[in-house]
This record gives sequence, C-alpha cells and structure tokens, in this order.
Amino acid sequence: MVLLHVKRGDESQFLLQAPGSSELEELTAQVARVYNARLKVQRLCSEMEELAEHGVFLPPNMQGLTDEQIEELKLKDEWGEKCIPSGGSVFKKDDIGRRNGQAPNEKMKQVIKKTIEEAKAIISKKQVEANICMTMEMVNDALDQLRGAVMIVYPMGLPPYDPIRMEFENKEDLSGTQAGLNVIKESEAQLWWAAKALRRTKKLSDYVGKNEKTKIIVKIQQRGQGAPAREPIISSEEQKQLMLYYHRRQEELKKLEENDDDSCLNSPWADNTALKRHFHGVKDIKWRPR
Repeated sequence: MVLLHVKRGDESQFLLQAPGSSELEELTAQVARVYNARLKVQRLCSEMEELAEHGVFLPPNMQGLTDEQIEELKLKDEWGEKCIPSGGSVFKKDDIGRRNGQAPNEKMKQVIKKTIEEAKAIISKKQVEANICMTMEMVNDALDQLRGAVMIVYPMGLPPYDPIRMEFENKEDLSGTQAGLNVIKESEAQLWWAAKALRRTKKLSDYVGKNEKTKIIVKIQQRGQGAPAREPIISSEEQKQLMLYYHRRQEELKKLEENDDDSCLNSPWADNTALKRHFHGVKDIKWRPR
C-alpha cells in the first residue's frame, strides 16, 4: 500500500493508504471525501461548544435582537420552549445573540464537551505524527459520537434551523462563509505531487511506480488554482537545528578573534629553544625553593 501524506497548502491534514493500482479518479474523490468530512466534524465541534454554553439556536428572525425588540415585535421562540435539555436548563445569555441562553446543566454540558474532545482526537492532525492512517469509517465514528451526545442531552431533537441539526442532515448552508471556502467538491478536487498534477485518467502507479512501500506527500486543492507551493528541502525542525549550529559556530569564531594573537607564544610548542634546553638538561628548571 502506498502511504499518502495529504496536505492543504503547507499544513498537514491526514495519512491515507491506497494500492498503487488505484484509479486516480476514485482516489482523488476519496481524499476529498475524507478531507471534507473532517471539516464537518470540526464545524460540529465548534457549534456544539456553543450549544453546551448557551443552548439551542434562536429562530433567524430573532437573532441579534435585544429582549426589548423581541417583546416589541411580539416574536416567540416556539422551538426553544420544546427543546429543553435533559435535567433542566441553566440560563447563560449569549452575548452574540445567536442562541437562546437555556444551556444544559453541568452534567449534560460535560457529556457534550467530553464527546467533542474524543471526536477531535479522532480527526486530529497529530494522527500524522503517530503514523495513524485516516479512514472514512473513523470520521463517521466521530460524527456518530457527536450525534449520540446531542441525542442524550436533547432527546426531543434540535430546531430544524439549528446548524448542528443541519450538519447532521447534510443540509448545511456554507455559502458566503470562510468554512464554505475550505470545502472542496469531490468533482473539483485536484491532487498534486512533486509539482505534478495527478491526472484522474491515470493510476497512482503511473506516477510513483510499482513499489507498494512508497510514501509521498500529496497536496489537495481546488481544480484551476494552479500548482501549490513546493515542499521545502528541509523541514522546519531541521532548519532550526541548522540555524542553531551556525549561531554556535559564529560565537566560537567570535571568541577566537577576541583572543590576543600572541597568546599562543606562551604555549610549550611555540618555544624555539625547547630542543636546545632539552639536550643541555636544563628543562623545567624552577628557581623557587621546594
């Protein structure tokens, strides 16, 4: 199996294994699928952190309004009255005005937060350092864990306009958001390796050969964006060590230059009469009384 280290720009994303005989059409779609699913988990974790702190989403026509404005316009949060967290709620106002402030109690909050930590660990970029390959099954497992936590805390479900529910139902609207710019459609994904675009009509072995133990760094990006930046010749850690070595070397040379040029004349090897005194037997004569 060929080991693919997938990056977006200069940032590591995950490791993926694929046979050298893989069709690049399917492999590119697979990489994009895992990449986008990880983004979904990240978005869900972010929203669920807000859910644990401030309760469910307000209706779109109530978001950003003050209590006085809501009362004046006679608006009512009908879903908020239905979506009460298990064990009751604790009021914690959302200063941004996106959520209703009816937060879960401490026990239920910890259920959500613990699940978020577990889901983040599954899709973490640290998996690359641990040499653990990412699969779609692992990402789906993280999604299922998050879905289960929401069902435990909100057994009656979330409002249909809550972004968490929309994410679970694949109805999320990311248009005009930074999160939307990060997503790469499977049909528009392009893999690059060694400054070459991997054409979907070919196989992986057409580029990397038939050695199944090969490890390559591939970069994923939107088709039509041009070639990504090349990988640096040395890693950032190696560069730090190299700079540290040169800094130490410069300090050593600086100290040598500061030393008196004639200081070496006091050394025994610099005494041009040492041989003569040796044969005369007057070597190491001390005039002090012993």
